[in-house]
Amino acid sequence: MKPRMLTCQELIEFLAAYVEGELSAEERARFDLHLSVCPHCVDYVHGYRESIRLGKAAFADVEEAPEELVDAILAARNRS
Repeated sequence: MKPRMLTCQELIEFLAAYVEGELSAEERARFDLHLSVCPHCVDYVHGYRESIRLGKAAFADVEEAPEELVDAILAARNRS
């Protein structure tokens, strides 16, 4: 049976788990199905991954991120 495709909003809700490889096979199939037909979400996922890459690169030479930055990132993540 073909999985029900996610909506764009549902895709955003699963985005962190998708990027981290934490989705079940069924959830990943639904995610990939949506990406196969929605170029806007493909761009969004690419931008999300690029943001993560740039964030890591910005602090590559820093042994530990400033506590204020960590708090701000966690607060922003909890709001979404």
